Amino acid sequence: MKRLVLVGTLVSAIGGAGLLAQGTQPDTKAKPATRGARGNDQAGHTAPKAQPETAPPPSVPAGEMQLGSIRLPKGVKVDGKALAAGTYTVRLTAQTATPAAAGQTPNAERWVELMQGKQVKGREVVTIVPQSEIDKVQKDKPPAPNAAKVETLKGGDYVRVWINRGGNHYLLHLPTA
Repeated sequence: MKRLVLVGTLVSAIGGAGLLAQGTQPDTKAKPATRGARGNDQAGHTAPKAQPETAPPPSVPAGEMQLGSIRLPKGVKVDGKALAAGTYTVRLTAQTATPAAAGQTPNAERWVELMQGKQVKGREVVTIVPQSEIDKVQKDKPPAPNAAKVETLKGGDYVRVWINRGGNHYLLHLPTA
């Protein structure tokens, strides 16, 4: 009787699993089959990710143009030179900043002139950001269209000049003098 039970157990283990007949060995590291949350066979299947659309290049103005008038509340340094507090007209030049910044749209960094009357008091590089991308660059509320905002940044080491004109934002970051 013992032999019969032993032989029956051995036969069912070998024959029932079919491992000996197929010539395979069991995978001891395999995870047990589980039913997905949705109850279908493709619970782990994911659709391929869609490729992001390439945005058209932003329109950056060519040539010179007046950006507007600003009032600097304190003295700043412009292109390494001291510039006194006061009211200035900001004029965008056609000259691009060199060397070009990596990853920047061509002509997105240009020189601006800070003028009083017809006299240029200083020059600095401005970053041009299209309206569609400003939320990726700045978290603050932008100035109204065709307006400017001048503010001292946290810590008091820099003054930011932010001009919103013609669908683009012009950002200047000037160290305090």
